[in-house]
Amino acid sequence: MYIKKILFAIAIIGIIIAAFFANYVYSAMFKPNTKFNNERAYIYIPTNATYQDIREQLLPLLEDIDKFDALAERKQYTSNIKAGKYAIKKDMSNNDIINSIRINNMSIMVSFNNQETLEDLAGRIAVQIEADSTSLINTFNSKAFFFKSTFDKKVALSMYIPNSYEFKWNTSSEQFRDRMLTEYDRFWNDNRNAKAKAINLSHNEVMTLASIVQKETAKVDERPRVAGVYVNRLKVRMPLQADPTVIYAIKEKSGDFKQIIKRVLYKDLELDSPYNTYKYAGLPPGPIAMPDISSIDAVLNYEKHDYFYFVANVKNFGYHKFAKSLAQHNRNRQEYIRWINQQGVNR
Repeated sequence: MYIKKILFAIAIIGIIIAAFFANYVYSAMFKPNTKFNNERAYIYIPTNATYQDIREQLLPLLEDIDKFDALAERKQYTSNIKAGKYAIKKDMSNNDIINSIRINNMSIMVSFNNQETLEDLAGRIAVQIEADSTSLINTFNSKAFFFKSTFDKKVALSMYIPNSYEFKWNTSSEQFRDRMLTEYDRFWNDNRNAKAKAINLSHNEVMTLASIVQKETAKVDERPRVAGVYVNRLKVRMPLQADPTVIYAIKEKSGDFKQIIKRVLYKDLELDSPYNTYKYAGLPPGPIAMPDISSIDAVLNYEKHDYFYFVANVKNFGYHKFAKSLAQHNRNRQEYIRWINQQGVNR
């Protein structure tokens, strides 16, 4: 009888221990372990991150970090970390969290538009993916890449077509650049190639002209007409005489691309720069900014007309007055000069 009591007691203790262990395992694996109120939280795991790096991000998000540690060790996650952006949903268990941050690297949308320089582009991209601006600008200006591609530093901005693209957050600078080259090649489909050939312009020349159109007018519906003016000038070998190229020349000469220039002065037209289209005929050596798709397609689908001149329309701001003759243009121009003088814009 005494032995039976002992065995019974041992059995009860065993059951209690098993129940405790089962409860611990359940709690560690399947019980909700989040403490944030939003529907989901995100963690960003850098390339070559350690488990401690991840733990620091998880610490404010979880109720019991110790149980998470134990399960992460047991599931060998601590030695099998994957970089990326991961979502943790409210009331997730440790098991679900580990599974999520092991395999569910999220895609993100990376967007950019109208950056004026590669440095600006690098800064814009660096806040969206893991690669920092220094690595991006070094990659954009890689001599090895220029050597094997059709680009050089003057036209490199042409390769980046403004849009929104799907990437993984842990994209490297090389992966970003190479993807942009793929997108550039895809952008130049048979239809666009045929249109560029019809106006006798290379890809880079189209992009350069599009950048001028982009700077001349913010009105998308006016861009084909502005493009038509410049195509007309190119056809008769007339200087483009585009103020935005002079502004770019001033910025390039000074090295200060952040300065704001609202008015081009007569003295500026004498600046000796290949970007000064008053002084040098034809297109400048490369784009003066990053043209968006509407400006590129405006060049490829330019409006066919007899206009050779245009100036800002002071009665319909944002748009321009177009002229077929220099005499008509000078009348329009005098109206604009009177208006800008009244505004006190000296630079």
